[in-house]
This record gives sequence, structure tokens and C-alpha cells, in this order.
Amino acid sequence: MKRGFNSIHNRLFLLFITSMLVLVLLVSVLYYQKTTQIIHSKISDLAQKNISQTVGLFDLLLQGYDSITKSLNSNYEMLRLIQDRDTNPDVTASIFNERTITNILGAIYYSRDDIIGIHVITNAGKNYNYERGFDSVINMNYSSADWYQKLQDSSGEMVWLGLVQGSVINQFQRDPLFVFGRKLYDLTDHRVIGIMLIETNPQPILAALSNVTISPNSRVYIVDRENRLIATTAEDKTTFPSFSGLPRPQQNEIIIDDQTDQLIVAAKAKMSDWTVFGLTPKDDINAEVVKTREYLYVVIVVLIILSTALASLISQNIASPLKLLIREMKQVEMGNFKGSVTVKSFEEINSLVSSFNRMVNRMDELIERITLASMSEKNAELQALQSQVNPHFLYNTLDMIYWMLDERENDRLGKVILALSHMFRYSSDWQEASKTTLQQELDQMRHYMTIIENRLEGRVSTEIHIDPEWLDVVLPKMTLQPIIENAVKYGLEPLREQPGLLRVFAEVHEQELHIIISDNGVGIEENLLHQMQERLEEDARMIGDSYAYKADEPRGEAKPALDSKMTRRGIGLTNVHRRIVLLFGEAYGLRIASKQEVGTTVIIAMPLPRKGV
Repeated sequence: MKRGFNSIHNRLFLLFITSMLVLVLLVSVLYYQKTTQIIHSKISDLAQKNISQTVGLFDLLLQGYDSITKSLNSNYEMLRLIQDRDTNPDVTASIFNERTITNILGAIYYSRDDIIGIHVITNAGKNYNYERGFDSVINMNYSSADWYQKLQDSSGEMVWLGLVQGSVINQFQRDPLFVFGRKLYDLTDHRVIGIMLIETNPQPILAALSNVTISPNSRVYIVDRENRLIATTAEDKTTFPSFSGLPRPQQNEIIIDDQTDQLIVAAKAKMSDWTVFGLTPKDDINAEVVKTREYLYVVIVVLIILSTALASLISQNIASPLKLLIREMKQVEMGNFKGSVTVKSFEEINSLVSSFNRMVNRMDELIERITLASMSEKNAELQALQSQVNPHFLYNTLDMIYWMLDERENDRLGKVILALSHMFRYSSDWQEASKTTLQQELDQMRHYMTIIENRLEGRVSTEIHIDPEWLDVVLPKMTLQPIIENAVKYGLEPLREQPGLLRVFAEVHEQELHIIISDNGVGIEENLLHQMQERLEEDARMIGDSYAYKADEPRGEAKPALDSKMTRRGIGLTNVHRRIVLLFGEAYGLRIASKQEVGTTVIIAMPLPRKGV
């Protein structure tokens, strides 16, 4: 049998798998967000520490370079020799002075491994150089170069010319160099006597810059206050971003900006008023996040598979005993009370199965008892019927008496006997059906009234006005006679001053067919009438509630005690009312209205028959 969506197995499976998936996804999302946040935070901290260390290295390196220039500018012997050579015409002394100056520059040159060349140019146009490989090869057009103008325009401070491709003064030196310089002053009168230019190996600068990089695609730039590029780790020296749009620190602070598609860190060097920018693409930063996300995807897939298997196992474990219980309940529904369910599951399900097995066993015992009681009752009924006079024998005997009286021309007694015979035949024939038509009920009523009118000798008369279209209406058998019998016995017979009249007619009222039996008898006492009406309403409610009867409710509740008159007079009406309610529903039945010394009216309320039925 194909299981539908509403089966307990599918519902439990969906409940478990949904709960587990929601939990897995929620934990995964939170874990991913927290991991991403931690990774970004660590990368930002790393970038901040790297650039802080790089700026510190720059400051130390530039302080060393600044010390070299200061040591040259404070070398009194070298400054004296330069001035003496510029003013002394003696060639021998000039050569000696130049060699001494060159030796002083050589001493400075060899004091550090990163110096490529030291150049001193006096105001008199004389050059003193100490460099590696290309001694005294000087570009004589230096006076028109930008670097020379910058040194001339300075006021004695260090001029950092930055990283250049090849020497600015020696045209044969093509290697990258880091160049800086300053003016030379006479220490006596603070007069400018020339300039000094020092070219160093750029590797210490580039090594410090590489410390800022946090990924293979990171780019580091050193920019001066006019946004001119001093140095960079980028291979393409011609293409670089617009530094004017980048955040720049104003003091000794470090700026970290991750609002764009790249992580930007910036710091300022104290010695040179340079700004160091580190630019790292977000894709490189997220590379670790991507690996974490891929690993998380694998974990989620594995957890989903495990959750599916676990949900299926749990739902199957709960649903299987319930399905066994349902299968056995269907067997009980079909009348098989011999089976039992044996399962080992959760405590609640085991308790439910045990209760079901006890209930089935109890039902089987009760059915056996009822069957035995019913058989005993039928046997007793058969024995009682055997001891009673056969009704067929009665109305056959009455027919014989009628024909004997007819032969003696006793018509009045013959009519009574014949009416009584028809009444016996009608009332004894229950095997054919318990329902009849209004036409047959009226015929039975006429037979009864024949007997009553002869017995009371004209004190009671009957009027029947029924539209022929209602004669085929179906109603319970023996509906009219108990009502008419009560009307005659308790309403019309006690009359002494006027003849009794019994009227039977039909009306349609609010989609109901009302068969009305009214008399002009003595009526019913108000208290007794109220008891009879309450009894009819109570019987209708009891019949309507019978389908909701619970086995554990107390049985055989005692009904309120009834007046003895009510017991004698209402038992027939109650029986008719119950049969009408059982046939048509709670909305229908008998309705009684009465007034003393005026008469009584009983309404039989039934649904209107459908057309064509």
C-alpha cells in the first residue's frame, strides 16, 4: 500500500529531517560568519603589525642614512680641504687635497655595505666621488637635473630622492638605486659650499616593503606628501592607483580600510614624511575563507546524509509498531478479535499496545457473553410464543364469527368483529416491514373508530381531511392508533355534556408535514402536560446522544419519577415519538398542546417527501 504524505512515518521523517537540517544550517551559518570574522580580524591585525614593523624599519634605515650625511657635513677636515682646493692654485696641493677628500669619502663608503656611491659637488664645480666600478664618470649636465634643483632648493634638511632606475649622476650605472642627499655647509660661517649625494642599494628598502605584503598579489607603495611614488613592490612601475583618493594618516597612526574591493593599510614614516600604503585584493584575503567554506560544504553534505539516515531510522522505529497496531485494529474492525500485537518500542507505545490487547480480549469476552445471553433470550422467547395463541388463529376465528353473525343478520356486531379482525391482522404483521403509509394508518384508524363509535353509541364522531397527495407518505407503523386511543380514552370518553369530535387533517408548515389529531375533550392538566412535553424532549436528546455513548459512562441511570397518570397516558405517545425521531431525526416527532375543558392537539411532525420519490 502506498503511503501518503499524512502517514505518521512520513510526517515524523519530515519533522526530524527538517529539525536537523535547520539546526545544521543554523550552526553552519553561525560558524561560517564567526570564522570569517576571525580570519578578517587576524588578517587586519597581521597587516597592522607588518606595516608598523615596516615603518619602524624605514625609520631606522633612514636614521642611519641621515647619520652618514651628518657625519660628512660635520667632518671639519674634509670641509677644510674642499675650501682649500677651491681657493689654492697649487696643483700639487690640489691633487693631494683631492686624494685626501676621496680617502675620507672611501672611509664612509666602506663603513656600510649598502652604499653604492658617494658624490660631493662644490659650488666651484669640482666633483669628488667614491663609487663602485665607475669612478669619476659624471654626467656634466647635472646642474639642469631635477634632483640637483631639489637639493639646491632645500634649506639644509635631508632630501630623499627615492628609488630610481639607474644613477642620477653616473649615466653608466643602470642598476636600481635609492638616492638621497643634502647641502654642505661651512661650519665656521654656515655658508653653503656644495652638495652631497649618496646612492645606496635599494634591497633593504624593498625587503622592508615586502614585509607589508600578506598575499602574493599584495602591492606596497611609498608615497611622499605630493603623492609622488618613492618606491613600490609592484612589477609595473608605470601603473599605480590614485593615491589622493586613499586614506592617509595625519599622525603616528595606522589606518585600515576594508570598505572597498581591497584591504588598504597605511602608515606614516617619521624621518621622511612618507606614507606607506599596502593594498591587498579581497579575493586573496578570502582565499582562506573560501577553503573554510568548501570544507564546510563537505561537512554539511555529510551531516545531511547522516541526518536523513537518522531521521529515517527514528521515524521507522516509531511508525512500525503503530502500523502493526493499525493493521490489527482493521482486523478487529472486520470482526476478528483473536489477534494480538507484540512490539518492543518506546514505553508509551508499549503501554498503548498493551491497552489495545486488553481491550480486544475484553471485547471478545463481552461478545461471547452477549451471544450466549441472546441465544438464551431467543430460546425463552420461542418457548413463550409456543405457549401463546397464534395471532393468525385469532383473526381467522374472528372472521368465522363475523360470517356466522352475518348469516343471522346482526350487522352492527359483525362490523365490530370485522374491524377487530383487521386490527389484529395489521398489528400482527411485523415481519414484512416496520414502516407503512399514511393511507394504511388511516384505514387502521377507521377500523379502530368503528369499534369505538359502536361501543360509545354516538358519543364520539370522527372527521378525516387528508389531501390525497400525502396518502403515500411513509411513517412508522402503529403511529396514529396510540394517539387516537389516548384521545378517546382520556379526552373524549370523560365528556358528559357534549358529543366528542376527533379531527385528523394535514398541513404544511415551514418545510414540514404536520399530521394533526385534535379533539374537543377534557384536555390535560397543566402540570401533567408539562411533564409529558419534557419527557418527549428528553427522549429526543437521549436518542441523539446515543451515538456518542462511552463505555466507561455509568449505565442504567434512573430517570426522574413520573406521575402515575403520565405513566399510563404517555407510554404510547413516547413510543411513537421515539420511532419518529429514529426514522427522521431529532428535529421531528410529536408535539402536544392542550387546554383543560377545550381539548388536546397532537402534531406529528415529519419532513416533506421529496418530489418524485
